[in-house]
Amino acid sequence: MDADRLPRDGQLVAEKLAGVIAQARYLPRVLGLVRAAAGRWTPAWLALLLLQGLVPVAIVYLTRPLVDGLGAAVRAQGAWDVAAPAIGWALAMAGAIVLGEALRAASDWAGTVQARRVEDHVSGLIHAQSTRVDLAFYEWPEFHDHLHRARHEARHRPVELLESCGTFLQNVITVAAMAAVLLAFGWWMSLALLLSTLPALLVVLRFAVLQHRWRARATADERRTAYQDWVMTSGEAAAELRLFGLGEPLRAAYRDLRARLRGEELGLVAAQMRAELAATAFALLLAGACLGWVLWQAIVGAIGLGDAALFYVAFGQGQRLVRSLLSGMGRIYYNVLFLGNLFAFLDLEPRVADPPRPLPPPESAAGTRGLEVRLEGVHFRYPGAGHAAMQGLDLAFRPGEIAAIVGANGAGKSTLVKLLCRFYDPDAGRVLLGGVDARGLALADLRALVTVLFQEPMRYDATVAENIAVGVGDAQASDIKAAARAAGADELIARLPHGYESLLGRWFEGGVELSVGEWQRLALARAFFRPAPVILLDEPTSAMDSWAEADWLKRFRSLAAGRTAVVVTHRFTTAMQADVIHVMDQGRVVESGSHAALIARGEAYARSWNAQMRAEAGATP
Repeated sequence: MDADRLPRDGQLVAEKLAGVIAQARYLPRVLGLVRAAAGRWTPAWLALLLLQGLVPVAIVYLTRPLVDGLGAAVRAQGAWDVAAPAIGWALAMAGAIVLGEALRAASDWAGTVQARRVEDHVSGLIHAQSTRVDLAFYEWPEFHDHLHRARHEARHRPVELLESCGTFLQNVITVAAMAAVLLAFGWWMSLALLLSTLPALLVVLRFAVLQHRWRARATADERRTAYQDWVMTSGEAAAELRLFGLGEPLRAAYRDLRARLRGEELGLVAAQMRAELAATAFALLLAGACLGWVLWQAIVGAIGLGDAALFYVAFGQGQRLVRSLLSGMGRIYYNVLFLGNLFAFLDLEPRVADPPRPLPPPESAAGTRGLEVRLEGVHFRYPGAGHAAMQGLDLAFRPGEIAAIVGANGAGKSTLVKLLCRFYDPDAGRVLLGGVDARGLALADLRALVTVLFQEPMRYDATVAENIAVGVGDAQASDIKAAARAAGADELIARLPHGYESLLGRWFEGGVELSVGEWQRLALARAFFRPAPVILLDEPTSAMDSWAEADWLKRFRSLAAGRTAVVVTHRFTTAMQADVIHVMDQGRVVESGSHAALIARGEAYARSWNAQMRAEAGATP
């Protein structure tokens, strides 16, 4: 990034000042966040910082009597009564230095404790929000930008902001004292101190805005490099990466993108360094002029040697501290800008939420363990999608009934499962469980009524028992084993080295990897573990071989007895086990009935069945 492409200083200063006013509203919220996380550590840390701010002032004030005392001792050629005060001043200065180091160590410790607490607290807020927002947010690219900035930037920004504020206050105290010291040499000395740092202020204002602009603009590219890094290093992509020779193209794409990002960032840093060098040169010239005037005053006898030493230390310290003060202002604003990203993420409100006055959850229908499930005139379109996934869907599942949902890819089968879980609300129409509109139930109550096997279930790198009873802290071993037997997973668990305590996955040492079908059986066990009145199974046998599928199907009806079961499937062998089969096409049910009735009708289901039978007959030798 060339320096001549950067916006003009005046425009950026105006933007900076306007931004400070706009972003200042976040400061009380940040302080409240820090107070909630760090408790009493924050005031203790601030007190230590303020005490540290007074130590340099004490050292500066001790400089004059020490230098004057040393001069007198030299002139007295070592007379003890003259040298003793100088030794006393030297010991006092040494004590101030030691005190400053002790205060620094104590404040570092308090700051570290505070930082870890705040980082953990912010991580908890991010995790809570990530699990609270609608599923639809994950289909929105800007949400991923918000999440990326929150995860990779915002965790440490509150701590950095607090440190910047503490250092700022510390420097304000010290600079004010230094300015008071310089007033003894003339009011214009204090003014010269401030003027010497004006170019540094412009640099701070300019590049704080530019850095934030660049970070915000580069977020999508940084996420892309993170994705490319994941593809090249994850086990999920390892086979295809090698088979299709994707390694070199991915490395080249990653390398080129990182080189561009690095070039832009380093160009910005180089421009900042050049501007800082120019500002430093101006400050040194002004400081040299002031120091030359003071030395001349000492030479002509207008001031003493101690006064000259005092001025040198106070002006030099003052310049350094004012530059630090201005730099701290830039860091404060820079961190507040990023905290604006954090709060923008935390303020995202889900549309799928608990109603103001939730209705009591419905009871299972008499004589069953299931609920009636009904969809009435449901229309639904995914956010940003070009076509509707549901178009006036009317469908009912009776209590205790096993229903199969079949149809081509994109017919709306998996969408049906998501609506029944209330991951989304329909654009029009209603979803009813036990006669109660799903939107009238608390989300926790509704989701306690439903247990689900998703089409792509999670694989948790945890023990077998934890995979089955995930999220349940006091699960009984007997219930876990019963769920495993129901899913036909008990035999594979028996073959594992530590049974139900075997660690699965490759993330941690000692983990055992399972086949796709074995993972699916554990996911089935997880679905059966929850005693919900409604069972939703999305392609439950897709990863099973024909022998495993036949074994599972033999037991499925008895396992689901009394509960309302909805099975989404492409397999006719699975659909045939259902009491009723619903055929979906383009978000509607186009026919319903038993397997035999649908075959006899000769429509979409029968055509698909006959095509499969002919294909299998042709494949048989």
